[in-house]
Order: sequence, then C-alpha cells, then structure tokens
Amino acid sequence: MPIYEYLSESPEDPERSCRVCRRGFELRRPIDRPALEVCPLCRHAVRKVISKVNTPRIAKPLSVSDAKSAGFTVLERRDQGVYEKL
Repeated sequence: MPIYEYLSESPEDPERSCRVCRRGFELRRPIDRPALEVCPLCRHAVRKVISKVNTPRIAKPLSVSDAKSAGFTVLERRDQGVYEKL
C-alpha cells in the first residue's frame, strides 16, 4: 500500500486544525480509495501533499569484480561481433 501525506488546509490557524494535521501526517491507504478530505482526528479540511519519490542512486558504475560477485556474466568486446567472457 502506498503512503500518502496530508496537511491541514489552514496550518497557521490553530482554530481550524489540530496539532497532528497542522504539522502534517502520513497515512497508508489502498490506491483505489479516494483521498482524504478531512482530518481523522479533528474533522477539519486537509489536502494531499505531493512528496518526493525515493529512487535508488548509483554513485559509480559497477566494477568487473562487483558485477561478477553479483552474479552477472561480464563480456569484453574483442572484434566486430566477437565477445570474450572475462
């Protein structure tokens, strides 16, 4: 299930939000359910916030020994259409 982030419609107005929705909260919900419109605690209006996506980052290319230890077959080009296994 994806995690959605919600924030109060008026975070600077303490009369219209509780401390949970004022700071923002995360909620795990199925994809097929509609977005929340009210805070589950104080029942004031909230909006869904678009958050950053976590993507893996590779800082450097894999070395031949790293690739072999990961289970990959490493080939080196020797001639036109001819590759040799390292």
